[in-house]
Amino acid sequence: MAPRDRNQAASGPRPATAGERYLAGENVESRGNRRHAGRPPHRSPTPVLGSEAEDRLIVGLQPVREAIRVHGPNLYRVAIDARSLPRLDAVARFARDHGVQTIVRLPSTELDGLAAGTQHQGVLAWAPPLAFVDAFSLLGRPNLIALALDQIQDPQNFGATIRSAVAIARAPVVWPEHASAPLTAATFRASAGAVEHATLCRVTSLVGWLNAARDQGVDVLGLDAHAPVRLSDRDLRGPTILVVGSEHEGLRRSVRRACSQVVSIVGEGAIDSLNASVAAAVALYAVVESRARLVN
Repeated sequence: MAPRDRNQAASGPRPATAGERYLAGENVESRGNRRHAGRPPHRSPTPVLGSEAEDRLIVGLQPVREAIRVHGPNLYRVAIDARSLPRLDAVARFARDHGVQTIVRLPSTELDGLAAGTQHQGVLAWAPPLAFVDAFSLLGRPNLIALALDQIQDPQNFGATIRSAVAIARAPVVWPEHASAPLTAATFRASAGAVEHATLCRVTSLVGWLNAARDQGVDVLGLDAHAPVRLSDRDLRGPTILVVGSEHEGLRRSVRRACSQVVSIVGEGAIDSLNASVAAAVALYAVVESRARLVN
């Protein structure tokens, strides 16, 4: 007879926790109809994107609320801390009101495990994969304002940049598929839910796309704190792409060559450069304000 596992109680195997039953697809607690009741959520902390059918993990109060607002019944599940706190109970009501299929209340320790190290504020959700737009389809827009990210590798910067693009200019965000931050729960949280509204374009070659944009008459402006020409000195009425370099290296040489011109956005001062997401926000605002003045 095989020896008993020292971790196994004399009465039999340890009962599964609510979180383990949840991940196995058991409907621990649900609201609304049970269309997704037997469907387990995505089990990896890194969501799969594009056309693959796995669910996307979202964490944090604002990101989850925005996902509920946008996706409603198409959210697979929402998991909320079991404690009865006003902010958590409000999320549960908000999810029910928007037709979320399944809502579960779990201990905070189990939410910690599901969030895989990302601060969750007691709320998680599993949403459909993000949709991507063909970046080349943007180039025919006469009033285009787009943001190109050259190897932004910090998820916080990536998410904050997406937030600025959506909030300031509804600008599409374009980035290369290699040497860029992955779209993970940390990125979604840093975007504060803006990723649910963003136009996202992932390209094989950022340089190739920028060259194609220039060939079609788009003004491609790279941001560099030391450039002698200021963004405010440019005519920004035509289709424009703003290119933001990486956190440490700035614009790659090949990307710089693909730009129509390299421009600066800050004047002389104690600090001669800005965080990538802040630089993107300032530049986007400058373009939007310039065009608004011309209209008025």
